Amino acid sequence: MKVEIISIGDEILIGRTINTNAAWIGEQLSLLGFFINRVTTISDTEEAITQSIKQAYTENNVVIITGGLGPTNDDITKLILCKLFDSPLSTHSEALKNIKKFVSSRGGEMNQLNKDQALFPEKADFIPNYSGTASGMWFSHENCIIISLPGVPHEMKDMMSDTIIPKLRKEFTLPVIVHEHILLSGIAEAKLAEIIAPWEDSLSDKIKLAYLPSPGIIKLRLTCITDSHEQAEKLISQAISDLKPYVQDHIYGYGLKNMEEIVGDMLRENEATISTAESCTGGNIAHILTLISGSSQYFKGGIVSYDNSIKINELHVPESTITSHGAVSKEVVEIMAQECRKKFNTTYAISTSGIAGPTGGTEKKRVGTVWIGIADSTNTYSYTFNFGNNRERVITRTSITALNLIRKLLINNKL
Repeated sequence: MKVEIISIGDEILIGRTINTNAAWIGEQLSLLGFFINRVTTISDTEEAITQSIKQAYTENNVVIITGGLGPTNDDITKLILCKLFDSPLSTHSEALKNIKKFVSSRGGEMNQLNKDQALFPEKADFIPNYSGTASGMWFSHENCIIISLPGVPHEMKDMMSDTIIPKLRKEFTLPVIVHEHILLSGIAEAKLAEIIAPWEDSLSDKIKLAYLPSPGIIKLRLTCITDSHEQAEKLISQAISDLKPYVQDHIYGYGLKNMEEIVGDMLRENEATISTAESCTGGNIAHILTLISGSSQYFKGGIVSYDNSIKINELHVPESTITSHGAVSKEVVEIMAQECRKKFNTTYAISTSGIAGPTGGTEKKRVGTVWIGIADSTNTYSYTFNFGNNRERVITRTSITALNLIRKLLINNKL
């Protein structure tokens, strides 16, 4: 079953908006067993929209369009679809009801533009939008389903999850497809590929392997297409079991959970708490920890000690230690971690200090040099790394590595 995703918007073409919609839709539909044939990004013009849709519905089973359904004059997708499929517009009672309710919930008043959004193609199936004012449309034309959705990500995702995906499941007989992700940290992609080459060569021909690298993390995605869930799960389970001897020390989890979720779960299970003293990461570790619902159970607080005066006054790092060893040093991060743990009275504390770049490096301490400190009630550990010269990647990799050290400490009670 072939799918094309069409994203409408000049803001995407010129790079001001990242096309997260297409990525999310592609992932969700591929999990169902659809083949993503093409992703097309086009401008907000009648010619571009018309040509793209015409080509798409002749080559695919499903076409999903996002964008161009708002209330303003440059939102022309609905009118173009009506023209393409010769469908008159009329006021849709449920659409009007949803729009009134949404506008009222925001303290607004209905105007003519809002009312016009309730005009709906008579030849389309209605897709409700409870998070906005633009309804979705489902057309059937020449053995193809054409679905039009708003470009606002949270609106699109709700409509896909609540209405479209269940409807597509009923519409098509799809293969049994099972995915599993193996999450690894602390190893380079090329090194990983070298180490697991014998395992990769021995994989069943029913399993496909994909490497999905990001800063500090590599996901191995196993995809199995078989006649039954039982068979697929058995094959994947065996593949994971065979992989473990090669890279057990680097595996930190499975599925789609991220590092901060896994560490958060472990802290909660151990009734442990954590605090942070961050210099080069600028509060990023505290930020990603608190993105998780319920993190107040284990995260108590943090200090962004970016300037040395904060290290001295708030974390009691002796000025002489900074003068002798530098702010980016084993001695400094160890004191930062120890004092942070005491200050917040937590089970563990993380500290970071480094040269995120692209400036600030020296011959002895190159850009990308990072020290991470971990303190518990009895021990303090410190590690140095070099994470390259890209500032954003240095911050991300430092944050992931620090949390992975906490994960290992939670497992082994020592580092």
